[in-house]
Amino acid sequence: MHRIAATLSSAALLAGLAGCAGAPPAASAPSARYIVVRHAEKADDGTRDPELAPAGRERAQRLAARVREEPLRAVYVTAYRRTLQTGEPAAREHALTPIVYDAKRPAAEFAAQLRRERGDGATLVVGHSNTAPDIAAALCACAVEPMPETEYDRRMIVDIDAQGRASLRIERDR
Repeated sequence: MHRIAATLSSAALLAGLAGCAGAPPAASAPSARYIVVRHAEKADDGTRDPELAPAGRERAQRLAARVREEPLRAVYVTAYRRTLQTGEPAAREHALTPIVYDAKRPAAEFAAQLRRERGDGATLVVGHSNTAPDIAAALCACAVEPMPETEYDRRMIVDIDAQGRASLRIERDR
């Protein structure tokens, strides 16, 4: 009995911290999901706009498989080949055409656009090591750890519930 009370107390505390009145945070389904990733591994060809390396092409295929069951309604990529090649397999899987966004646009402006235009279903956003964490942070209004130039495996998933509350979950592709 004491263990049940402690569990209920913990659940109530978590619910209160999450701003939910009486339901655990996982109880409300997201109305919008944003999956923000950095492009996959790029080829080291000395150009400013390299294609994906073989490892990057494999990672892009794994990403498409991971989002296969998502109600994906849009895929955003920058004008660089590596972001397009990262997002294309997922877009193809959902019969979508990738939408190009300006990589230099302030993250807060881009996130506000996404929340306005893509307020339901799931949206995949492929960015860069210096933009993806800022986009995720702007979407969730929370702190997101910077991304080193060597990191390619982080998926930042921002869920926004019907009341507009955002949560961030980090997944890794290893």
